[in-house]
Amino acid sequence: MENWNTALQRGLVSGAASSILSTVALAALGKKEVGSAYAPTNAVSHWIHGDKAARHSGPSLRYTVPGYLIHHASATFWSVLFERFAGRYLDRTTPAGYLSAAAATSAFACFADYKLTPRRLQPGYEKHLSKPSLAIVYAGFALGLAAGAALSRRR
Repeated sequence: MENWNTALQRGLVSGAASSILSTVALAALGKKEVGSAYAPTNAVSHWIHGDKAARHSGPSLRYTVPGYLIHHASATFWSVLFERFAGRYLDRTTPAGYLSAAAATSAFACFADYKLTPRRLQPGYEKHLSKPSLAIVYAGFALGLAAGAALSRRR
């Protein structure tokens, strides 16, 4: 149980970092591609509000807040798994090792999001962003995982 406790504690740090960095990417790319920094995050709340969420492009308590909270919870979920299953490796690795483990985790999260998950539970931001932009979002997620892993291991 101690390994899960450690993974949860460290995963909260990595989850916050990966959520923030990927949300910054979502906002910047949303602004560039569809003229709205909020549309990609709003679309995540389609879990709750259906397709209306993807059509809303402005900031909103109804769509933006739940969209971000769902995104943050998902990032934290993947971060806890990252810490649990790569933790021993991360404890003895270098920054390059953090990045490689984070990139592998992010790639698997992307695969799971779009190939293993039913459409109704997919992220939703793919409705606004191109595939190259999605790759940048997942790269931001990976950088957050790596940064969180490094921060939680500073002595």
